[in-house]
Amino acid sequence: MQLDDADGALDSWARFCDLVWNFIAEMTSCLALRTIDPTGVFLEAVGEPIRDYLRGRKDTIKCIVTMLTDGSGGNTNETGNAGDNLLEELNRDAENQENVDYDDHTNIDEKQAWLNAESWEPDPVEADPLKGSRNRRKIDILGLIVSIIGSKDQLVNEYRVMLAEKLLNKSDFDIDSDIRTLELLKIHFGESSMQKCEIMLNDLIDSKRTNSNIKTSLSKTSQTVGTVQEDKELSHEVLDATIISSNFWPPIQTEDLTVPTSVDQLLSDYAKRFHQIKTPRKLLWKRNLGTVKLELQFEDRSMQFIVAPVHAAIIMQFQEKPSWTSKTLATAIGVPVDSLNRRISFWTSKGVLTESVGPDVDDHTFTVVDSTSDFNKNSTVNQLRERFQMTEEEGESSIASVEEQLRKEMTVYEKFIIGMLTNFGSMTLDRIHNTLKAR
Repeated sequence: MQLDDADGALDSWARFCDLVWNFIAEMTSCLALRTIDPTGVFLEAVGEPIRDYLRGRKDTIKCIVTMLTDGSGGNTNETGNAGDNLLEELNRDAENQENVDYDDHTNIDEKQAWLNAESWEPDPVEADPLKGSRNRRKIDILGLIVSIIGSKDQLVNEYRVMLAEKLLNKSDFDIDSDIRTLELLKIHFGESSMQKCEIMLNDLIDSKRTNSNIKTSLSKTSQTVGTVQEDKELSHEVLDATIISSNFWPPIQTEDLTVPTSVDQLLSDYAKRFHQIKTPRKLLWKRNLGTVKLELQFEDRSMQFIVAPVHAAIIMQFQEKPSWTSKTLATAIGVPVDSLNRRISFWTSKGVLTESVGPDVDDHTFTVVDSTSDFNKNSTVNQLRERFQMTEEEGESSIASVEEQLRKEMTVYEKFIIGMLTNFGSMTLDRIHNTLKAR
């Protein structure tokens, strides 16, 4: 039952995103309806109930921003036209914006003005008197989206959070599609609103350049000194660092993590060379962020993975010995036991590790699976674990969500209000409000 619920939740999310995309597409491309109803009243009446439904769902904004950040545009049909996505619609909308504005604001002669006045017809009685016919005839995609979400700032903030999450989880510096999306949003929302997002993308451009310089410098130093790399040492070529301007990024979720000695030495060498090149700037590593490419060699197989740093830290400990208890392993990588148990299930679901109950019920033992025959014995259980692991990992994020940021900000106001009430006793709401505004 739990597995069915998990599948249903994922399927429901996909169907909802399809609904959002289809609604936006229909509202912006109903040419037939425009022919028989040039005033747009019918389209407005049909679309309003769907707008109300989308406004009532908290995940609407996440769905829309996902369309912008993942490049799919919400079109999940692989056989569909590649241009039929939200980004392409925004691009077409931006190209047509100048023509629309020109038609609306061009000075016309008196004869044409008289002809326009003669052909003018009032809106139908069904039209909403609070909405002008001019705005009804012009359908702007982002204007439609903002009318659903509530405000431009909400869309921009959610986009910034999801862009940050995407950039931190990239395994390369290919951001061409993100730059294109940002340029489209700047046309509609203005450069000032998207300034922090632009700085985030510039950070990746600068990081790519800095990585190249540091690797070249470290390579020349190794050749000059003539040091011989030991088997357990990692090459500097395997490390690519994303160097961010933290003041312009959303709040980042940090977690203590102890990485293997070879990795720690690699990070230390990189940070020292960065300080030499960028004096007086220094690097402060966020060891729990990023991605790690791994190739695991076994007796009868090899497996490749792209995982989070905490997953890499877990499995690299098994190079020292084939079995670990959960408490000992948690101490070795510097994370709580409950967090370890949640994360290590990734490796058990992939058939890399097996789990067994030790002498202590709360202290399980994990062992490397060298042969596929051992894994096949528990294949059904591992498939179930993998399905749950997928939904569980999707709930984790490197960036604090917009709701979490607002909750944190409100905590400051809450403490201040409690302090006022403690010092001054009972206060009216108006007085509390005025005091907060004065601050």
